[in-house]
Amino acid sequence: MANRTFTRRGILASGAAMVFAPSILRAETSELAGVRRNMTSFIAQDWQDHFDTLGASAIVADTTSRALHYWNADGSDYRVYPTSVPATEELTKRGYTKIVRKKEGPDWTPTASMMERFPEYRYMPPGPSNPLGTHAMYLSWPAYIIHGTHDTRKIGRRSSDGCIGLYNEKIAELFALCPVGTQVRII
Repeated sequence: MANRTFTRRGILASGAAMVFAPSILRAETSELAGVRRNMTSFIAQDWQDHFDTLGASAIVADTTSRALHYWNADGSDYRVYPTSVPATEELTKRGYTKIVRKKEGPDWTPTASMMERFPEYRYMPPGPSNPLGTHAMYLSWPAYIIHGTHDTRKIGRRSSDGCIGLYNEKIAELFALCPVGTQVRII
């Protein structure tokens, strides 16, 4: 049997390997599942998987990869935007809807369910403290909106009360592209 010598460096390297191995394995497992948890890991979408036609334009908001996919009416313009998504599954509504109204400089009124959870919430006029940011596109579902945010830390995270949030400069771009009637699917 060989005579083994334990060195301080060897013991530290072995300890580090044991500490970091579980996180490395978790990262590989989540990548194998097709979902990585950063904003550069969007899952590609094809509009034909969601809609029969593009209509006026189409949006797919993917809550898993935290990305919004946009196609114009003839499919020649395809864009992907990083988003914030609902904080919990209970707040996430999925399915088909459409943009029914658009507002630049939206004001914000908390919903009844928000007031139950956060009684300190109050009406907020347009401005830098408004949680809807600079632009809002209201969906046919009451209280569900695709909107901007002044709090850029929220993008790429589960942080909303049900809405889909974008950076203010990105919602301004999308706002200009999407007419009222744009079909939307939340997945």
